[in-house]
Amino acid sequence: MRLRSLLPIVLWCLPAVACAGDLVVSAAASLTDAFQAVGTAYEARHPGTHVVFNFAASDVLLQQIDNGAPVDVFASADEKAMDRAVAATLVDPPTRNDFASNALVLIVPADSRLPIAGPADLRDGAVRRVAFGDPASVPAGRYTRAALERLGLWDVVSAKSVLAENVRQGLDYVSRGEVEAGFVFATDATIAKGRVKVVATVPTPAPIRYPLAVVNGAAHGAEARAFEAFVLSTDGAAILRRFGFGPPR
Repeated sequence: MRLRSLLPIVLWCLPAVACAGDLVVSAAASLTDAFQAVGTAYEARHPGTHVVFNFAASDVLLQQIDNGAPVDVFASADEKAMDRAVAATLVDPPTRNDFASNALVLIVPADSRLPIAGPADLRDGAVRRVAFGDPASVPAGRYTRAALERLGLWDVVSAKSVLAENVRQGLDYVSRGEVEAGFVFATDATIAKGRVKVVATVPTPAPIRYPLAVVNGAAHGAEARAFEAFVLSTDGAAILRRFGFGPPR
């Protein structure tokens, strides 16, 4: 089941609105708030530099780059999307670095009265809709599927699925009470505090790690490497921590 999209669709041509000298960073939707803060801090340290962000599901961003979107830095919410970027020679492998970690959580609307305390409770007949990112294109969805398969719950939960185009859309479905529960990253749940409740942290078979890399043929290669260095720096890590991201592990 797929609900009507309630968030703006990010088109591949969006970075084209950037000026010729702007640094364009395509980053996973879950990084939206943190990277906007990183961009502000980076610009303050590099007067005259303007960072333009393009946020969407990691696989969508990868397709945009493959289709020729003018991107300088790619930041993914999982290793698989970056692996594909490397395999397709879309990024410079030596510049690939993990810079943050996250966790998968199960959330419900803030006013929910259903007895949901963990993934197993999603089998209850009162739970009719469960939102999570589409595993075919959204890292959070891939982590969700892997976690539920390990718990033996994938078949029952996927039958109730409301697939989101990115993790923030899944968060939106839950916060508005359009579904009974959903799976998002812990950092996403934090920004919606008061609108959703975290009922469980869900272990994932693979750690949730965020890699970034400079795009091959980047128009601003030196600036892209400088931005990556800032993200990896102590100051960059401190900003990411403010938004709930952990160190790479």
